[in-house]
Amino acid sequence: MIEVKNITKAFGDKTILHGVNATFHTGKTNLIIGQSGSGKTVLVKSLVGLIRPEEGEILYDGRDLMKMNTSQVKELRKEIGMLFQGSALFDSETVLGNVMFPLTMFTDMSAAEIKERAQFCLERVNLKGADKKFPSEISGGMQKRVAIARAIALNPKYLFCDEPNSGLDPRTSILIDELLSDITHEYNITTIINTHDMNSVLGIGENIVFINKGYREWVGDMHQIYQTSNEALNDFVFANDLFQKVKAYVIANGHDQQPN
Repeated sequence: MIEVKNITKAFGDKTILHGVNATFHTGKTNLIIGQSGSGKTVLVKSLVGLIRPEEGEILYDGRDLMKMNTSQVKELRKEIGMLFQGSALFDSETVLGNVMFPLTMFTDMSAAEIKERAQFCLERVNLKGADKKFPSEISGGMQKRVAIARAIALNPKYLFCDEPNSGLDPRTSILIDELLSDITHEYNITTIINTHDMNSVLGIGENIVFINKGYREWVGDMHQIYQTSNEALNDFVFANDLFQKVKAYVIANGHDQQPN
């Protein structure tokens, strides 16, 4: 579990985060949503230690990131997996080489153990047999799955995903969502997803944190979001005509009867 308490961050005379409080639960898909410029990216960067807030606490299972020294932060980062928006694969490395990379850098495993672990992670994301291919030889969706395999190679307790469906077609996006959800539950990971994808919000949002103009304005799940009276959240999530129809249908028929 990661807890954020009263986080405030400013750049110059402009305050980006205003005393934000949030809890990101273990074994759940935790989504951070909000308009561009809302402060959600600054929040995520604060969570992983790339930005230091002026005030507040960031607790990793009770351990305050804000009070850690350099050595302690380095140890914590061994427990964190990162899935970047553009996958960030090494073009010169094979699929297997990409997944092996963090194991080579951050563990004392033997070469055989590293290869075995990397192959296991590739099989877990349904990429068995793709070991020798290069990123340029596989689709965007497959590249994303390689990035997920690399992110879970070190068996992280915490997984951060930045716009995991960016650039993917709707069908592939759903597959990536389902894979992230399955891995989160299977390995009991605290997964935090920064996303603009409303299909993700309504499909796998077990704990949704809505950031608006630097404030945490709403928290709930993918079922509660249909009933929200928060105007800013409604405008953001249900701006599309299709999602408005889905909301009307769900309200009329109940949460367990969403349209196919």
